Amino acid sequence: MKRIELKNIHKSYGNQKVLNDVSFQIGKGEIVGLLGPNGAGKSTLMKIITGFIKADKGSASVMGMDVSKNSLTVKKHIGYLPEHNPLYLDMYVREYLAFVASIYKTKTSRIDQVILDTGLTPEAHKKIGQLSKGYRQRVGLAAALIHDPDILILDEPTTGLDPNQLVEIRQLIKDLGRNKTLILSSHIMQEIEHLADRVLIINQGKIMADESLKTLQAGQQQIIEVEFDIRIEREFLDKLPHISAAENIYEHIWCLAFETQDDMRPAIFDFANTQGLKILQMRQKNKNLEQLFKELTQA
Repeated sequence: MKRIELKNIHKSYGNQKVLNDVSFQIGKGEIVGLLGPNGAGKSTLMKIITGFIKADKGSASVMGMDVSKNSLTVKKHIGYLPEHNPLYLDMYVREYLAFVASIYKTKTSRIDQVILDTGLTPEAHKKIGQLSKGYRQRVGLAAALIHDPDILILDEPTTGLDPNQLVEIRQLIKDLGRNKTLILSSHIMQEIEHLADRVLIINQGKIMADESLKTLQAGQQQIIEVEFDIRIEREFLDKLPHISAAENIYEHIWCLAFETQDDMRPAIFDFANTQGLKILQMRQKNKNLEQLFKELTQA
């Protein structure tokens, strides 16, 4: 059984079509990055999955249950961290989490566990209003975890975290992804690259890509960054086989793109040797997710 299954979802607001025939499945242990430009339909999609709004057409199921018919039961299986993370700033951290736990009728022992898991222990005695933005984000994540849900939907979960906190929260999300189903929405492409093993890219209400991150990157141009010992002209590099683009990044360093799946590094070595050049360093690169995202979403 897939934990989330959407079939032919359509949603419009008045004359504006927001989702157009959206279908996908997500299973246990998957961390899925949800990407799309502003207005692409990401928020609407998350609201349909959580039962906050209903689709005009199509079906959405969570844990095998129809969301439109079992919205209250479905919500017990979902933990949701919204982008703006609304909190009661006058409440103490532990007090707030106890309040959330009482709503879900969860054992109070879970409070200590989520405080520990999210690194809130040193701040647990403070009022939420006294916390930094990063720690407030942790409180929101702890609240989403309090009832130990099967599915977590995290909207911009790393906003406001310092570099050390970022590493800790990334690891927590990775650990959670082993047994839970995670949908991670973020505008920070590097976060999706660090955390997700699968990417859903949505644009103008349609799914533009639904692939594992490795598969999505593997089918792209081969990109190799090379540093030569002297400065050379762009036209000089046209002698390389299969070359499609060359960009001078800095002085002697070039970023070369090739339209072939063959490893072009030996050919570059041979080329340099023939032309009397020395290679100081060379590394193979994939297009990053930001480049792929632009290609798939730009009109």
